[in-house]
Amino acid sequence: MVLLVVDTQKLITNTDLYEFPLFESHIKELIRAARERKIEVIYVRHDDGSGSAFTKGTDGFEIYQEFEPADGELIFDKNVNSPFNKTGLLEYLKKKEENTIIVVGLQTDYCIDAAVKCGFEHGFKMIVPANANSTFDNTFMTAEMTYHYYNDFIWNGRYADCISFEETLTLMNG
Repeated sequence: MVLLVVDTQKLITNTDLYEFPLFESHIKELIRAARERKIEVIYVRHDDGSGSAFTKGTDGFEIYQEFEPADGELIFDKNVNSPFNKTGLLEYLKKKEENTIIVVGLQTDYCIDAAVKCGFEHGFKMIVPANANSTFDNTFMTAEMTYHYYNDFIWNGRYADCISFEETLTLMNG
């Protein structure tokens, strides 16, 4: 089992996110619990390329300070929504014979959706803890509607087990 922390970068990790205080506290606690239980925490960052505020070398590209990786924790950089596409993450997890991924981070309707579906397609058991992914309002739906659409309707029972925060902590205990 690993905890995959996706795109929690300074540029987009802010109070405009749906249920930000709950999102922030849940991820902080999941990272703490994973480290305490010797569950590997792996980070993913999104790089939009040269000239973007979301690229290597910019402050916005770096991991949000409340979730910063500890020494030795791996970071995989990507330039598409899926964390498994040409990043080395898939090969790393397969080599380690991992089979369960707890996925948290940003944004529900972009990279978390891709992580859940692509992880499932690669044969991983995907776990999505409640209120540990978030997003912003978009042209078609509020952030709240988007969150519930994916967590309660699209992923759960199809691509992932969407479970409570407390159930996730229990699962992490083995």
